[in-house]
Amino acid sequence: QAVRWHIQLQPWASPTPSLNYEASRFLKYISTSQISCEHMNLNSLKGYSETTKKPWSICLDERFSLIHRIRSKQCRLYSLGLGNDDNQFELNMANSGCEVHRFDPSIKSAHIQEGRHLWYHRLSIDWRDPNPAIAAHKLHSNTKKLGTVLNEFGHQKIDVLKADVESAEWKILENLILEDVVEQIGQLVFEVHIHWPGFEVSGNDSTVVRYWYSLLRELELKDFRLFHTYKDLSKPQMFLKKEAFNASSCYTLSWVNTRWK
Repeated sequence: QAVRWHIQLQPWASPTPSLNYEASRFLKYISTSQISCEHMNLNSLKGYSETTKKPWSICLDERFSLIHRIRSKQCRLYSLGLGNDDNQFELNMANSGCEVHRFDPSIKSAHIQEGRHLWYHRLSIDWRDPNPAIAAHKLHSNTKKLGTVLNEFGHQKIDVLKADVESAEWKILENLILEDVVEQIGQLVFEVHIHWPGFEVSGNDSTVVRYWYSLLRELELKDFRLFHTYKDLSKPQMFLKKEAFNASSCYTLSWVNTRWK
């Protein structure tokens, strides 16, 4: 299979490029569930109190693999974050018997195990591996692609990939799609930020939104279906630095890989 360098861009939403048309298509897309999911939090398992500040929704319906893998203590969660202190979701997943790996470049040691099922790694998951020439000068180069980490850890599959990476999510998602790593993932729960284009995303506003939309359509082509959208109303109502679109600057989107039965 040939290496892909670029995602397939969708046609423009209108005959001539227009931010209004791109924005309305994108916002409608992220606000529309593609598949229904009845059970979306760990409360449905056993006495969990819902104390998380944000709904990190996962699909625990019987027709998908996650609930069965939790019950058989075979599930694995990767959590990508940046110094975020709200790790209740990770703790709940670990308490359910899932193997939880939290990647956060701000932690003190290279690897910390907390409890039987929870590991912290001083690593930043990125859309590229470190340049060897630069990495050689640094004792611990702590930026790697997800595919590289999976190989190093000997993990074939991740049941849930949770990401709260402050605008690096678009390029990370692109990397997962281009390298076919996304096929090794059962569910994606991503916080997406739309108040600016995101790290290393270039182009004018309409081009940026078309790129975002095209990325999400690529997920759909890979059999991922959006089942939950959380619009964070505590964040400024900004869309590419404009207040025009009645959009929050931050959404949490949850997809299930429908190939994982």
